[in-house]
Amino acid sequence: MSLLDNSLWAVLKSSVSVEIWSKLWPSIFDTLYMTALASLIVLVFGLALGVLLTVTSPDGLFPLPAVYKVWGWLINTLRSLPQMVMIIMLIPLARFLFGKSYGANPCIVAIAASCIPMYARVVESSLLEINKGKIEAAKSIGSSNLQIIFHALLPETLPSLIRGFTITVIAVLSMTALAGMFGAGGIGDVAVRYGYQRFQHDKLLACIYVLVVLVQIVQSAGNFVSNRILKTRALI
Repeated sequence: MSLLDNSLWAVLKSSVSVEIWSKLWPSIFDTLYMTALASLIVLVFGLALGVLLTVTSPDGLFPLPAVYKVWGWLINTLRSLPQMVMIIMLIPLARFLFGKSYGANPCIVAIAASCIPMYARVVESSLLEINKGKIEAAKSIGSSNLQIIFHALLPETLPSLIRGFTITVIAVLSMTALAGMFGAGGIGDVAVRYGYQRFQHDKLLACIYVLVVLVQIVQSAGNFVSNRILKTRALI
C-alpha cells in the first residue's frame, strides 16, 4: 500500500475508535436534543400556520383574503432567507430570551423559525389535495369549520402530513449541524472546530456517520408510520 493509502486507512480506522466516540457522545445528545425540541416547535406552529393558510385562502372554509395574503407574504419572506442569515438575524432575540446568544437553547429559536415556514407550506399543500366533495359532504350534514378541520382535513391528509414532517425533521437536523458554527454545540460544532479548523478528519468522518445514520432513521420511521396508516385504511 502507498503512503496515501496508509494515511487514508489510518483516518478511517481512527474514525471508528473508542477514543473518538467516547468524546462524541455528548455532542450527539446535544444534536438529538436540539432536533427533538425544534421539531416539536415546528410541528405545532407549522401545522397551525398551514391550517390557517388553507382555511383563509380564497377557496377555503373561511375566506379571508387579507389574512391569507399577509401570512403568505411573511412565510414566503422567511423561506427566502438562507439558514445562516436566519441564525444571525435571530441572535438578538435569542440573547433577549436566554441571556446569551450561544448554546443549544438559543439556537433552537433560529432553527425552528427557519423551518416553520417550510412545514407550513407543506401542510397547506397536503390539505389542498383533499377531495372537495368530502368537505361539501361534511358541510351538508351541518359540521362546523372546526369539525371539518379536525375530523376531515387533518385525518384524511395524515399520511401526507407525516411524510412532509419527516422531510422537515431532516431539514432541522441539517440546520443543527449548521448552528454548530454559531456555538450551538452538537455534531456541527465538532465537525467545524475539529474536522475543519484543526484538520482532524477522523472526527469529521465520525460526525458524517452520525448524521447519515440519523437521517436514515428519521426517514425510515416516517415512511413506516405513513405506510402503516395507509395499510390500516385499506383494510377498513
